[in-house]
Amino acid sequence: MRSRGIVVFAILSASLTLPALAAGGSRQPPPPPLAQGAEQPALTPEQQADLYYNEGLKWRDKGWKFDRKAAESDNDKKRDKYHEKAIKQFEKAIGSFTEALRLIPGFYQAHSGLGYALRRCGRLEESLAAYDRALALNGAYSEAIEYRAEAYLGLDRLEEAKQAYIDLFAGDPPRAGELLQAMQAWIARRQAEPGKVDAATVHEFAAWVDQRLEIAAQTDSLSQLETRDW
Repeated sequence: MRSRGIVVFAILSASLTLPALAAGGSRQPPPPPLAQGAEQPALTPEQQADLYYNEGLKWRDKGWKFDRKAAESDNDKKRDKYHEKAIKQFEKAIGSFTEALRLIPGFYQAHSGLGYALRRCGRLEESLAAYDRALALNGAYSEAIEYRAEAYLGLDRLEEAKQAYIDLFAGDPPRAGELLQAMQAWIARRQAEPGKVDAATVHEFAAWVDQRLEIAAQTDSLSQLETRDW
């Protein structure tokens, strides 16, 4: 991770050009552009935290790109190389989100971002702790609910993942759909790894997921009928 001095320099030099935060991330608008020759005002802790958060999102997105390349590659060596590059980006994201939280401990979106980056680095218990802090600050933050459920899946904590799906289905159906996809991926992995989780547990969970898929499809059909312009 680069030194704090370099990060602060980058933040100060980029403060006039960074885009606004992603949806749900910003607490205040960025400062207006300065007139030519005007002195750069000192950034508030909130502005600095926003910049660190944006930087964390940038590293996270780069990690996603390398992960996609790994998934699309049919060459084992290239796949491993892309995966290593993805991990490095997520580790950088951990540093940026941590700096944002050092400045603003109540920045719940940064807690969630930190949880995501930790999870992608395989640090599942730490990831859960970060998501817990995000949801303690904003219990309705569906991004953290869904991603925490994926961490539960990684630890084979199925009952907690199920409860997360039920909560999401009531409040944020699209996120619930994303979690169902993660559940299907978990089932495929465990079926390919006999003995990791007993077969009966995997079978029971697969049946539960199939039921939820059917209910979601029925609900979607009813919703389309209700909104159809007769």
